[in-house]
Amino acid sequence: MRSIVNLFLVVLVAVAVISCKDNASKATDSTAEAATAQGVEYTITPETAKVTWEGSKLTGKHVGTVNVAKGIFTVKDGSLAAGTVVLDMNTITVTDLTGDDKAGLEEHLKGTGAEGADDFFSVTKFPMARFEIISVTPSTEAGVNSMVKGNLTIKDITKEVTIPANITINNEMVVVTSNPFTINRTDWGIKYASKNFFKEIGDKFIEDNISFQLMVEAKAVPAATPAK
Repeated sequence: MRSIVNLFLVVLVAVAVISCKDNASKATDSTAEAATAQGVEYTITPETAKVTWEGSKLTGKHVGTVNVAKGIFTVKDGSLAAGTVVLDMNTITVTDLTGDDKAGLEEHLKGTGAEGADDFFSVTKFPMARFEIISVTPSTEAGVNSMVKGNLTIKDITKEVTIPANITINNEMVVVTSNPFTINRTDWGIKYASKNFFKEIGDKFIEDNISFQLMVEAKAVPAATPAK
């Protein structure tokens, strides 16, 4: 009788072990299917990203850069489906000037000088800008394969913009390289020296349009190792 009971217990343990392994396998499969349905994430590498800007006035122009702080892209069915790029507005630099002229203009753009804190980007109040992808469609514009539509937030004001870009995707990396594109700074409340708001400014105006160009790389996020 004792032998029969022991045999029965062994059978129960074996069934339980097989059932647990089967459930773990199903859970892993379900997780993989969910990840596939939601897309594959790629983390932006700020150290390789490059964002340049250009602003113009009657007597010339200024150019510079701003750093990418962080971001992520989501790829689904082999195409860029979503993403966010965050810019650190404290890193605005001017690259066509040197010395005191460079430092003075950078302070004015950031709003960290003695005057004009709200003239441009007011980085103390608004340290980050953000671009969030809404959609990506094939491009009809020469030189690029995609049109990236998204919401651009500067100084807590959000407006929709479209960026012409070349997008390349593989299992390890996503690279987005844009053509130059322009925004009207006054749409984000940056009205300093705009002739459309200050008629008396004469020839000392600054153009409303600012041109940007970007190159952003993102690396695939390693898949989580299933628990054994």
